[in-house]
Amino acid sequence: MNTMKDHTEPEPQKKEEEPATNLPPTPTPQTPPPVQQHTDPASPTVATTPEPAPISSGEKAMAKSSDPNNPEAEYEVHLDGRGFGIGELVWGKLRGFSWWPGRIVSWWMTGRSRAAEGTRWVMWFGDGKFSVVRARQKLLPLSSFSNAFHQPTYNKQPMYRKAIYEVLQVASSRAGKPFPSCVSNDDSDSGKSVEMQNRQMIEWANNGFLPSGAKGLEPPPGKTTHTHKHVDPDLWAEPEAASYTPPPAKKLTSSLLFHPRFLSLPTDICISCGSLNVSLEHPLFTGAMCQSCKNCFLECAYQYDDDGYQSYCTICCGGREVLMCGNNNCCRCFCVECVDLLVGPGAAQAAIKEDPWNCYMCGSRNIYGLLRRRDDWPSRLQHFFANNHDQDFEPTKLYAPVAVEKREPIRVLSLFDGIATGLLVLRDLGIQVDRYIASEVCEDSITVGIVRHQGRILYVGDVRNVTRKHIQEWGPFDLVIGGSPCNDLSIVNPARKGLYEGTGRLFFEFYRLLHEARPKDGDDRPFFWLFENVVAMGVSDKRDISRFLECNPVMIDAKEVSAAHRARYFWGNLPGMNRPLTAMANDKLDLQDCLEHGRTAKFGKVRTITTRSNSIKQGKDQHYPVFMNDKEDILWCTEMERVFGFPVHYTDVSNMSRLARQRLLGRSWSVPVIRHLFAPLKDYFACV
Repeated sequence: MNTMKDHTEPEPQKKEEEPATNLPPTPTPQTPPPVQQHTDPASPTVATTPEPAPISSGEKAMAKSSDPNNPEAEYEVHLDGRGFGIGELVWGKLRGFSWWPGRIVSWWMTGRSRAAEGTRWVMWFGDGKFSVVRARQKLLPLSSFSNAFHQPTYNKQPMYRKAIYEVLQVASSRAGKPFPSCVSNDDSDSGKSVEMQNRQMIEWANNGFLPSGAKGLEPPPGKTTHTHKHVDPDLWAEPEAASYTPPPAKKLTSSLLFHPRFLSLPTDICISCGSLNVSLEHPLFTGAMCQSCKNCFLECAYQYDDDGYQSYCTICCGGREVLMCGNNNCCRCFCVECVDLLVGPGAAQAAIKEDPWNCYMCGSRNIYGLLRRRDDWPSRLQHFFANNHDQDFEPTKLYAPVAVEKREPIRVLSLFDGIATGLLVLRDLGIQVDRYIASEVCEDSITVGIVRHQGRILYVGDVRNVTRKHIQEWGPFDLVIGGSPCNDLSIVNPARKGLYEGTGRLFFEFYRLLHEARPKDGDDRPFFWLFENVVAMGVSDKRDISRFLECNPVMIDAKEVSAAHRARYFWGNLPGMNRPLTAMANDKLDLQDCLEHGRTAKFGKVRTITTRSNSIKQGKDQHYPVFMNDKEDILWCTEMERVFGFPVHYTDVSNMSRLARQRLLGRSWSVPVIRHLFAPLKDYFACV
């Protein structure tokens, strides 16, 4: 059924991830073919892990006790010949998850019944939960680390990182090879030290747990019944590493939620995970939300897969199987667990049979079982992102409007300038520009700026080469703007390096030059600045950017003033950044308004256009957004320019290809949004 993202059936848009480059090739004869995994509740994308090569039984550590009266004797090798005695550190495989580290435990430790013959009770590192796992096909000894460890999952999933940290702490203790832990009073420094320690342990594990090897991982004699070594969860956890409560935890509350005395959802329960430790209201539906789910919502609400749909459930930002809305203008998903729990048992199957199925955000009704859509959800969602800050800063300095006769032309320093959107908007607003200094390294972007602005821009090359002397020579400046590359900040990128590595570090170039361009003490002239980046970034990266810039961002989505979705964070001190975003008479809000004659839009608005060519495709069936001559067609470059608010043929220079022009637009700002932010500057600077 096309409304279900069922990852057991591979889709072109949900390509299987390849194993990490440091993993050896998987032997084909002994390994079953890889299968498409369900969406993991805590991972930004679907992670499909190749099955590691089975390890010979000779490498497996055996249980130490042979007393049949011992409750641990249930796992003795001589009973079923499958190995894996109590206390062994293992890799286990559950449907929907990568190979995950755990420890074999006895049935009485779980408080449940004995495991069936050929299976083992496993306690998973990371969340401490228990599962019954088949010993022959779904368990591997921890010594197969180099085969089972999955780098992409480690990069993007906090719970997996936590599990790897915990199991390697136990393994290093058993092997007599402790790794010194770094103690810090600062939460962020502590998280970095743990990450560094984890990398050292992973390198040790990938090299075969030398010098003792697999032998050193065996449980100590007489201690096989002990619980796993305790690792302080606060040492690892950071705000963005909030643990998701897996779907079974939500199901525990189903008997409570559907009790006859409840005609509506209790307001003191997190509707995302079932936690009673709530801190705020869910922005879309009646009900509460805990702090962990809030952090997950902040990171994942604007994260989209290649098919243009949300990566996760609209309610819980998790879900192994999700239902995709059949409304072409909607991009939301709902997981089967949330639907069956909140709408009612069997509601997910009913939705699958309905074609097209309109989701609970765009349906005609507001109430579906216990799920009640808020009437004011758009304003609540905006408020949610505008007031999600865990840091308080002093209010930014306010400048009184300048008298008309004293206004001067504006002097601008634009870092990571792109295709000169800032200058275009200032000119459209009628603000006189005295000088516009731009740092840009893309030759195509520079060509567009030179041609379209007829030499008004002074290009100064790489931002890293701009010094204090240059700022003093070119300045003073009234406005500093920029948006550093988002590749290593966006959680959509599983190989992202974060704020302190790769292109993420370029933010600090903006911060450095902003500091150099600020007016000196005693100079009270109006000085403004603006920094932009993606919404789908880690909470800690957003927190650190805010700490350096000493203010919290506002979230603005271009869908309110254009024909495309484009949610972005903006930091700055421009007047009225928090005011409502209002479309102007000339704004093209529908895709049809952006098309050439004889072409028909299939959608009202398009998804976020990026540098990737397939971002033009829309919907779960990956349709092109335009009809022409009874056939589907892509967006033409001129139409994309209208979607972004640029003049037609703005990027049509130097015989650039269609894909090259899309790359320029995919990295640019939305013109109506920047006009909204720059408009108050007319009260401070000379206009024509």
